[in-house]
Amino acid sequence: MTDAESTDTENTDAENTGEGGADRRWDGAELDLDAYLARIGHTGDRSPTEANLRALHRAHVLGIPFENLEIVLGRPVPLGLPALQDKIVRRARGGYCFEHARLFAAALERLGFGVGGLTSRVGMGSGRVRPATHAVLRVETAETADTGRVWICDVGFGGSPLEPVELADGARTSGSGWEFRLERRTAPQGATASVGEWVLHERRGAGEDWCDLHTFTLDPRYAIDWEVGSHYVSTHPRSPFVRRPIVQRTGPDVRQALYGASWVTTARADGSRRVRELRPREVPEILGDVFGIELDAADAEALAGAVERLPADGGPIGVPAG
Repeated sequence: MTDAESTDTENTDAENTGEGGADRRWDGAELDLDAYLARIGHTGDRSPTEANLRALHRAHVLGIPFENLEIVLGRPVPLGLPALQDKIVRRARGGYCFEHARLFAAALERLGFGVGGLTSRVGMGSGRVRPATHAVLRVETAETADTGRVWICDVGFGGSPLEPVELADGARTSGSGWEFRLERRTAPQGATASVGEWVLHERRGAGEDWCDLHTFTLDPRYAIDWEVGSHYVSTHPRSPFVRRPIVQRTGPDVRQALYGASWVTTARADGSRRVRELRPREVPEILGDVFGIELDAADAEALAGAVERLPADGGPIGVPAG
């Protein structure tokens, strides 16, 4: 091997292993912070405090919808920050969990929060072990060094909590009647070992049963790990995201959801639901009027055609996307 070849190999290895920690960060320095904050409607303080984290989390969840339309339209889902800024910030579109978490991580990092990535297994009360294909964040604030309090931010679930949940057994957060609770439990790993897991539960109103939404460990995940997970859920034929449009928008009092051609409105106060079946040509109009997603004429036509070709049964209705 020549000296030049040796140098090239060393450079490549350094890039692949993230020498210097670059691959462990979230590209916050590349973010157009003013544009992002305008997109979510945050005009308040920018210091990395607990109060500001709550405000940013709430603004992001309320301001940016969940959607998988690029997949349905046959396009890739790039997770690089320039692509996310163009799609979600400049063109005012939404995204699914990896896109939401990647953008929010960059914003928090830019603002001085300590940010770590995690992946979670969406269960939705099934009791089954499913792939770890949901992205969440572990976040430290300016107060963490003194208080030890750390937060889980889940801005990309579709039916996300409005505010972060403290990483503590039994910690809760609520919003307009819907509660979220974090539980720490131990899962067996063979005959003699076990691993600590965290489960996020949801309850839609007093007297309702708790539903386990997703389960995660604290093993760190980086942007490259999310690239792998995103590729799987955006291309695998068994993924729900390749079968039909899934769009959700969280409001202070209601959740709006679109599953194929089924438009579901769920009231936070009592959990009541209204379901309306749309004609395929109505779907792009509802996307604009209800979800704040404006498609150009070509994409609107292509999406209506995709909805028209969906199987008659369409699958289950009202399952939040992760």
